[in-house]
Amino acid sequence: MTQSKQYILALDQGTTSSRAILFNQSGQPVGMAQKDFKQYFPQSGWVEHYPTEIWTSQSSVILELIAETEISPKQIAGMGITNQRETTILWDRETGKPLYNAIVWQDRRTSVYCNELKSKGLGEKIKAKTGLVIDAYFSATKIKWILDHVEGAREKARQGKVCFGTVDSWLVWKLTKGETHITDITNASRTMLFNIHEREWDKELLSLFDIPESILPEVKSSSEVYCKTAGDVLSVKIPIAGIAGDQQAALFGQLCTESGMAKTTYGTGCFLVMNTGEKPVDSQNQLLTTIAWEIKGKVKYALEGSVFIGGAAIQWLRDGLKIIHNAKESEFLAQKVDDNGGIYFVPALTGLGAPYWDQDARGAFFGITRGTTQAHFARAALEAIAFQVYDVLHAMEKDAGGKTTEMRVDGGASANNFLMQFQSDLVRSDIRRPKITETTALGAAFLAGLAVGYWESEATLQQLWEEDACFRPEKTPEEVAEKLHFWHKAVERSKSWEES
Repeated sequence: MTQSKQYILALDQGTTSSRAILFNQSGQPVGMAQKDFKQYFPQSGWVEHYPTEIWTSQSSVILELIAETEISPKQIAGMGITNQRETTILWDRETGKPLYNAIVWQDRRTSVYCNELKSKGLGEKIKAKTGLVIDAYFSATKIKWILDHVEGAREKARQGKVCFGTVDSWLVWKLTKGETHITDITNASRTMLFNIHEREWDKELLSLFDIPESILPEVKSSSEVYCKTAGDVLSVKIPIAGIAGDQQAALFGQLCTESGMAKTTYGTGCFLVMNTGEKPVDSQNQLLTTIAWEIKGKVKYALEGSVFIGGAAIQWLRDGLKIIHNAKESEFLAQKVDDNGGIYFVPALTGLGAPYWDQDARGAFFGITRGTTQAHFARAALEAIAFQVYDVLHAMEKDAGGKTTEMRVDGGASANNFLMQFQSDLVRSDIRRPKITETTALGAAFLAGLAVGYWESEATLQQLWEEDACFRPEKTPEEVAEKLHFWHKAVERSKSWEES
């Protein structure tokens, strides 16, 4: 069968939905199916998923996609998987049944334990090994919680009867009917148990968290033929050949394959990831050092920073203040005025993330006068998103010791041309938006396609990236410096508002 009649299947298992997308050799999506699944909040700060619902939603969209596109499963050359990172599942090795619900990356139940670890001075040791800060966000403390709180779990684990996995591992286990227990190096690097320098599970950290090594999956590269599906979901056995956590997959889907290239996903929050090449960069600015991917034995590293409130600021204008009816209206309003009218908005609605890390900061508008209108509020909210991204990118550039060569963007808010132009003005570099914005799923497809020979090389992939729009700096450095001065003045005044 010619490759033009074959396709790559990408599974995109996210926090609120599971998706399946078929890509052709031009990197174009030819069909997609999506299904939401339930979120569970058993206590304040707890977030859980039912692992079987993750699996059934994912398997059902595969079947739906095949039915809708009328493509034969025999035409699928390979399968790639990308997933919500850090979410933790433990299951019985013999029965395949989960020991407990999946504890989601957003879950904060282990925060007190994390603070205990920090008070013992373990932060630097863990950061030196894993590139991560101690936080309930990552998998290690979630695993420990399940072993400590689920009756019989720890004893079963010591007997070698338990499997741990992030969502990628769980999907591969289910797709192979329990034959394969693996993860890829990007997901492993987000567990707080993986030494990103030695590229192996860290025995000292396993001892610290009292986690038996026997429960851990085998760590593989991000692009290789790991195994084949069992053939029960689809009628044929399909090679599973690419795995990466969602932000790393998006970085690869954006083809940021050279050091200094960065991507920002503008969603509810904003996720910035910069390729730093073949050596990890130790952040001095509270960013995360992580593994971008491993292909053919070569590991690329990345710096990552998160903005808590990105597109959520626009949602708040719509649902909280009710000054807009939909997100698109924010761009129209922002362009009705010549400038922000001296209004600066610090969207610290849930505290400030990187590089400030102030959980006691709170949101505030500064500079309000009698002449302030709803258009000024809308413009200030959009500018605030760009200011926050600037701060994280500036921290990244300081860590990396060089200027970003370009930034590629995706996510819902990247469709806002006013925001993208203002972002380009602030960061003083080109902002490039691709025609295909399904970059997370596309990254998983690219990784799988390389492994099965569907695409010849990374150079071949570079030819597939198509630009929808490029935004270039228009404001003078002096104009930008003035805006940044008032932005940072506003940030300082919003800090430590709560007295915890």
